[in-house]
Amino acid sequence: MARSWATLGIDLHLEPAGAGGLRRGLTDALRDAVRTGRLAPGTRLPSSRSLAADLGIARNTVAEAYADLVAEGWLTARQGSGTRVADRAVAPPGDTAPRRREPARPAYDLIPGTPDLAAFPRTEWLKAARRALATAPFDALGYGDPRGRPELRTALAGYLARARGVRTDPDTILITAGFSHALRILGPMLRARGVRTVAVESYGLDVHRGLLRDAGLTTPALPYDELGTDPGTLCNEGAVLLTPAHQFPMGTTLHPDRRTAVVEWARRTGGLVLEDDYDGEFRYDRQPVGALQGLDPDHVIHLGTTSKSLAPGLRLGWMALPPSLVEEAAAAKGGTDTCGVLDQLTLAEFLTSGAYDRHVRSSRLRYRRRRDALAAAVAARAPGVRVTGIAAGLHAMLRLPPGTERAVIQAAAWQGLALHGLAYHRHPQALAEPLDALVVGYGTPPDSAWSGALEALCRVLP
Repeated sequence: MARSWATLGIDLHLEPAGAGGLRRGLTDALRDAVRTGRLAPGTRLPSSRSLAADLGIARNTVAEAYADLVAEGWLTARQGSGTRVADRAVAPPGDTAPRRREPARPAYDLIPGTPDLAAFPRTEWLKAARRALATAPFDALGYGDPRGRPELRTALAGYLARARGVRTDPDTILITAGFSHALRILGPMLRARGVRTVAVESYGLDVHRGLLRDAGLTTPALPYDELGTDPGTLCNEGAVLLTPAHQFPMGTTLHPDRRTAVVEWARRTGGLVLEDDYDGEFRYDRQPVGALQGLDPDHVIHLGTTSKSLAPGLRLGWMALPPSLVEEAAAAKGGTDTCGVLDQLTLAEFLTSGAYDRHVRSSRLRYRRRRDALAAAVAARAPGVRVTGIAAGLHAMLRLPPGTERAVIQAAAWQGLALHGLAYHRHPQALAEPLDALVVGYGTPPDSAWSGALEALCRVLP
């Protein structure tokens, strides 16, 4: 076989140009690559024979260029170790602006939205990945159905029906790269259908409202009171985004009468309900509240993810769609599947093997212990603070004395504690009584840091 750049050594991009000849041009190109950091300290360079073949020049020219740079201190050469980039300071390019200094990382993170990542079931996930890859058909690695792999859609249809009361089948499920990806699909799709307004809750995540606004939709706030979000003001909005099983961040469950009312609104007007079931598996006082979608699969889009149950980094979510919307949603997602097929197959195996149920049950026990410790510590150390919204989920609301929220957030920053106040999640036009409160994500810290985070939290409470 002929030896060429395709079969020799490592790839190294160099352009040895210049008026001083090949040796000087190569020396200058190598020196510049080292000086600017493109070749990092310790990088092993190709042998002189390999690089000469790659560049189509004489081997002696490469050897002499290497020798020059070794003499100058840019490279090192040792018997048996080859030629490497010397360990020396690298000057940043002259036109590069000074790097911004990153803010100090907080000692403890109690911002809601993330589970305990240290508890990710690595061993079981690896076993599932091996089984899934060993049995995957060859066509699974091609450009797939935009709805996602049929193995995962089938597994999800069974799981969602059993655990969340969702009425669906594999043909009406679409796999997404998380909840935000789902909104990026649904926003333009709703706009194309003539929807101009999507009502949202008075408290929630601005990033979600922003994705809808980016699609050209307005996002007015619905009233909120002790029974949860009030759909009584809904009229011709076209769609509504709700967290009915566990309102984020208030922690309440939508009252049964209001669940019925929002479904009746959708039937009467032809509107759609976007149900964000972000942490539906984690309820501690009784069985989880069933999905709203079970009341009317033709008017409710059920959205879920693995971001709370496993890890947000998996970027796996799903939509259980009304049959009439499947084609539109698949077209809006794109002509081929855009979610990693190996992770889809692994999750399908994780679900069907029972590993997912086992992980959720063990996580539920661990988070319940944290919730109980939080409630007990606050009651003992800060009796003027009331803990609410703790029947489910991975966060709690700590009701503060009026006018103290900003001061507590500032004190928490001094303690190295990352916290969100309720004001952070309030809609600019919220139709709800202003409250001073903290939204404490007790799922985020690893077990080893939980006691320290709880102690730091109690120190800043009034």
